[in-house]
Amino acid sequence: MAKIEDFSQFDIRVGKIIDVSELEGARKPIYILRIDFGKMGLKSIAAGIKGSYSKEELIGKFIAAIINLEPKNIAGFVSEGMILAAEDDDKHLSILTLDKSVLEGAQVH
Repeated sequence: MAKIEDFSQFDIRVGKIIDVSELEGARKPIYILRIDFGKMGLKSIAAGIKGSYSKEELIGKFIAAIINLEPKNIAGFVSEGMILAAEDDDKHLSILTLDKSVLEGAQVH
């Protein structure tokens, strides 16, 4: 069973997706998301959501992401975090978005 202290180790922030490109050479279809986290800065995060979203659908979305994970090398690209998403029975992903306007970099509690 996880403790609240375990959860508090993750720095989950709101970011706005400002650019989307494809990660060439990856085993699975992956997008590289350029995300604005306000005062926290810009980060590039690899996300395996290409089968669920077009590039155009993602631009401008406000999403939740963990930004203090150890960087991970994926097909020669260093991902600087992880976006949060849920999966349905057909393995389609739905990214966690916000239903109200908040500033980029706002902390998720």
